[in-house]
Amino acid sequence: SSGTELMERIRQEVVLYAVRIDVAEEFARLKTHLQAVDTALAGKGPVGKRLDFLMQELNREANTLSSKSVSEECTQAALELKLLIEQMREQVQNLE
Repeated sequence: SSGTELMERIRQEVVLYAVRIDVAEEFARLKTHLQAVDTALAGKGPVGKRLDFLMQELNREANTLSSKSVSEECTQAALELKLLIEQMREQVQNLE
């Protein structure tokens, strides 16, 4: 019946929306990348290329967070994060 089909379609849309706005995976990846930054900075030897790569990864997660944003507060936080990552990347490019 069309009522059953409509309910199924609504259920599918709700599930897709919930998956789209779930940012737990991005936060987990951000945490992992930041731990890798700490490890790289604590180590000895050249770290410039490693940190540059990690900045790219952090930026990728920030972009995903921004695209999944459903609130102005989240959008602003993601944009601020992207700005800070870009500032760090500029500094990293001066390292060996």
